[in-house]
Amino acid sequence: MSPVPVIPRGEATTAGAVVSELAGETGRGDADTTAETNPAPAVFRMDPEKAREYMKRTKRFRVLIIGRANAGKTTILQRVCNTVENPEIFDGNGKKIDNAVVQGTLKRGYHNIEDELVFRSNPGFVFHDSSGFEAGSAEQFDGMKKFVIERAGAKVLKNRIHAIWYCIPMTECERTVTVAEQKFFNECDTGHVPVVVLLTKVDYFDFLAIDELLDEELELEEAERMAAEREFQLLEKWQAHIKHKLDQCKFPPKFYLPLRKMHEEGKDCAALIHCTASALNEEGLERLLISTQQSSIALCIEHAMKW
Repeated sequence: MSPVPVIPRGEATTAGAVVSELAGETGRGDADTTAETNPAPAVFRMDPEKAREYMKRTKRFRVLIIGRANAGKTTILQRVCNTVENPEIFDGNGKKIDNAVVQGTLKRGYHNIEDELVFRSNPGFVFHDSSGFEAGSAEQFDGMKKFVIERAGAKVLKNRIHAIWYCIPMTECERTVTVAEQKFFNECDTGHVPVVVLLTKVDYFDFLAIDELLDEELELEEAERMAAEREFQLLEKWQAHIKHKLDQCKFPPKFYLPLRKMHEEGKDCAALIHCTASALNEEGLERLLISTQQSSIALCIEHAMKW
């Protein structure tokens, strides 16, 4: 059994919540793991028997995905679950919603955040989709905030959200951090639930790089030769911009992850799973996520050796 580190008193953590329910103890600690800014906290090591009990009670890894319309959210979920099919949607009571209604809401970009999105290819994941609130709707934002607060600290383990993916599309790089992003990261305290910012549609920089180089009066052949380097510079520039803005917020994200070629069927999502697992600070949740994902056998081996 791995030794359990002493957790300093401070912010509530997943570890404390799990121990509270399974062992009748209380844990407190610091859960900040912002990428390349602060070192990751020590992972809470649970007694193997308690870890198995936790996984038995929780069963499915639950993710809230947030982002404006056309951020590529559904595509990311399809890649994570290795499918091209749309998810089945269940209401808050577990009742399946009629497929005709599902297709209508998907086309309109509307989702009830309480609904559960489950793909038949991997029912071990449960997703909740927050409809975009970039239009400034206080009602939509308040509903999302209420959901996060309630699900982050839900007494029933299986109803808790375990991670949040916040999508920012690079096709709108001139407006990457809008009022919506600032409002979320300044007002929405997700507690122990880590938020990973996903920079989606990064492939847009391929075209932007060529356009910039042609505008600089380079020949097409030369522009194509230099495109990869310029693409990298563009990504670096905008990722630094987003990180600078959001790291100044009251509740900054834990990590920032660029996602490429998500439009390709069968695209490997190991980086996303690894990043999410790294943001978690409790072994039981890491085990649940790694055992649920089907993207990478290497990840399973890596974490099996660590445990």
